[in-house]
Amino acid sequence: MKQYASACDQNKAPILTVIKPLLSSAKSVLEVGSGTGQHCIYFAKQLPQLIWQASDQAQYLPSVNAWIAQAQLTNTLKAFELDVLGSWPNTLYDAVFSANTAHIMSQKMVLEFFKGVSAVLPVDGLFILYGPFNYNGQHTSQSNANFDLWLKQQNPHSAIRDFEVLDALAKQQHLKLINDIEMPANNRILVWQKV
Repeated sequence: MKQYASACDQNKAPILTVIKPLLSSAKSVLEVGSGTGQHCIYFAKQLPQLIWQASDQAQYLPSVNAWIAQAQLTNTLKAFELDVLGSWPNTLYDAVFSANTAHIMSQKMVLEFFKGVSAVLPVDGLFILYGPFNYNGQHTSQSNANFDLWLKQQNPHSAIRDFEVLDALAKQQHLKLINDIEMPANNRILVWQKV
């Protein structure tokens, strides 16, 4: 059941370096789009004070839950189904983390994503989004331009998202940008706080 993605191994340590201080006072995190489940286990192990709640669409849950079952960590709950276009949990989380998700969603899904995130965050809660983003309508590298083309060939609704559009959506959902951090491989971490 366990799936493996090499990108998760490559980016997990740089992501941890950024999110560890951000989550120092958090007690619970909802991960949206847990994918294989590798990030969930790695971050939960490194951040034992947190309850890490993984989630994804139904087809990804067997892999996520296989990683969780094997790791047997006390701070990871069984992953649950979350489709951004569907119903969101009624629980509040101190933070929401998501990696490499916005560019595989349609624009409508991205809008619902931001609405859902805001609904599960208390005031001062953090939304941490990792991935590639465009700025001023431009790709930040040739590799991102190539990746964007590949994404659109797989699904015409997928695309690297413009930072300005995402930030506008965030503002509509009472999320204020507090950081934009450069990451390896032409990725970024965007951090919004619920106000």
